[in-house]
Amino acid sequence: MCGTMGTPSLSLSLWAVLGLALVLVGLWAPCVVSMQPNFIVILADDVGWGDLGANWAETKETPHLDQLAAEGTRFVDFHSAASTCSPSRASLLTGRLGVRNGVTHNFAITSLGGLPLNETTLAEVLREAGYSTGAIGKWHLGHHGRHHPNSRGFDYYFGIPYSHDMGCTDTPGYNLPPCPPCPRHGTAAREARKDCYTEVALPLFENVTIVQQPVELGSLAMRYADEASRFIQRASDSGRPYFLYLALAHMHVPLTPPLPPAPGRGIYGASLREMDALVGRIKEVADSHGKGNTLLWFAGDNGPWAQKCELAGRLGPFVGAWQRQRGGSSAKQTTWEGGHRVPALVYWPGRVPARRTSHALLSVLDIFPTLVALAGAALPPNRRFDGLDVSPVLFGCSDVGHKVLLHPNSGAAGKVGKIEALRLAQYKAFYTTGGAMACDGSTGPAVQHQPPLIFNLDRDIQEQEPLDVASREYQAVLPAISRAYAQALQDIAADNVSVADYSQDPAAIPCCNVQHVGCRCRGAHGATLDPRVEKRTPWLCL
Repeated sequence: MCGTMGTPSLSLSLWAVLGLALVLVGLWAPCVVSMQPNFIVILADDVGWGDLGANWAETKETPHLDQLAAEGTRFVDFHSAASTCSPSRASLLTGRLGVRNGVTHNFAITSLGGLPLNETTLAEVLREAGYSTGAIGKWHLGHHGRHHPNSRGFDYYFGIPYSHDMGCTDTPGYNLPPCPPCPRHGTAAREARKDCYTEVALPLFENVTIVQQPVELGSLAMRYADEASRFIQRASDSGRPYFLYLALAHMHVPLTPPLPPAPGRGIYGASLREMDALVGRIKEVADSHGKGNTLLWFAGDNGPWAQKCELAGRLGPFVGAWQRQRGGSSAKQTTWEGGHRVPALVYWPGRVPARRTSHALLSVLDIFPTLVALAGAALPPNRRFDGLDVSPVLFGCSDVGHKVLLHPNSGAAGKVGKIEALRLAQYKAFYTTGGAMACDGSTGPAVQHQPPLIFNLDRDIQEQEPLDVASREYQAVLPAISRAYAQALQDIAADNVSVADYSQDPAAIPCCNVQHVGCRCRGAHGATLDPRVEKRTPWLCL
């Protein structure tokens, strides 16, 4: 009887095991990628965490981004790798903090260097893995010689090599005065030469050719969208997977909204709505070329530029109240949450869960290792990475991100690039604090803290009241923070660390027409700059 009964029992057990296996395979299928997907990374400039309606109910100008959040996953504890432009972008493209990759502060229009050439970019890894690679928009990682995007792994580049407030334009937009005319003897002569400037005009590149100088800022968003659409079309036609890095001019000043500002948030709101429409168009184009084959990752490069007053974005609840009480801004250039906590959305139909909110502690640093893993490629050897492969978090298989996240000084206080703030679970520790310039012109003095200020962000998201050093909670968490800080610094010291060249020379300024004092040309009269040649024009008049 036991034998007779045993056979059906064994059979039932086998079917149960097989059934369970099929269920598990179904559950974990989104966590496994069998083919190389396309990647679109959209990086917004100076955007606030509260500039997305999905994050902050008061914001009404982002219907497309809100729809993206509804169809994908929203990350509410996502951080830039620095609180200013060049270091944040360098970290996105290398997966390494500025203390490792060498980029600790911004490059200038006269910079000879850029992201160190011994650093491997995400584009270089993906191109080696068979991807078509394109960068559109702001670069700001060096433009002279071999630092140009076409020499850093990108097959195609279209954009401005640095921030669009770093040069003259005929249509300067809000919060940027028009460029002054060249000095002349008499009003009549000055009026006859309205195209003459004493400052260099802002250049627009297509690959290594300057196609417009100065840039027409009013049509820039449309041109970026058009070029992005064409790149996606060309890559799709080629049959190769693609990586598109779209670094928007929005929401950095100058703002050039296409229509008269509507009531409400005025100029900023109109510009935010324009950015939202641009992102919506890119999503539509990507979907039209194979919905489900493309991962779209939207994030910010740092928090709002508070000193721009009504032309700065919303922080949401991350106001850095402790710093505000002592003067200065707690946004861009600082290590307060408002400086580096940024909006982030990931959309990938059929892979990334829809209508999901993740509280995992993530960073722009994670984009590099995550996309490399999804492409089936390998990380560059002989270096250490600060980013993680967070694909299990994207796919909803996990909600665990970083245990420790480092926040480098970004201009407001302390030596730039130095690590003097960090996150451990819900705790945020500051060894140095300071405030950037605020709307009222005030700045917060740099203050060193030993022992560190520690905030519990679960209870105090506004960073208003640090833990009492005599409290049981402070005494319990301080040893863990001290160990994590010491281990992080030891890891950096043991790594292959790069050093960026921050030297400057007027010869490095992009100029399509060195015969003209302001470097002005348009259309077919653009000048080609070979990134392999150190072109020098020391006689350029500035």
